[in-house]
Amino acid sequence: MEEKKNLGSIKIANEVVAIIASLAATEIEGVAAMSGGVTGGIVEMLGYKKGIKVEAGVEECNVDLSVIIDYGSTIPEVAEQIQINVKQAIESMTGLKVVEVNVHVHDVQFADDDKKPEEEEE
Repeated sequence: MEEKKNLGSIKIANEVVAIIASLAATEIEGVAAMSGGVTGGIVEMLGYKKGIKVEAGVEECNVDLSVIIDYGSTIPEVAEQIQINVKQAIESMTGLKVVEVNVHVHDVQFADDDKKPEEEEE
């Protein structure tokens, strides 16, 4: 985003929008983590944030999020809360109009997944 003012211009990098989206998404109960999907490592090497793709113009942006949901959560409800929170956070912090927030659920995390291997053996 680039906005012209009498004092100069303001540029907000796509990476900044991605960080805002990531933090807003992980605030939602039921979101275990962001997911890079199968190509996550490659995407991160290219400069994208894990599990997030942002297309931002001067006034609008689209956001794609890949998430891992906690087992037992209602996926449509969690996804809708992610969409609402991400949209509000980006619009209030950047002034960009969020056109779409697309949520892609890549995995479900079980409560036992949090345990370390040595804890399971005890």
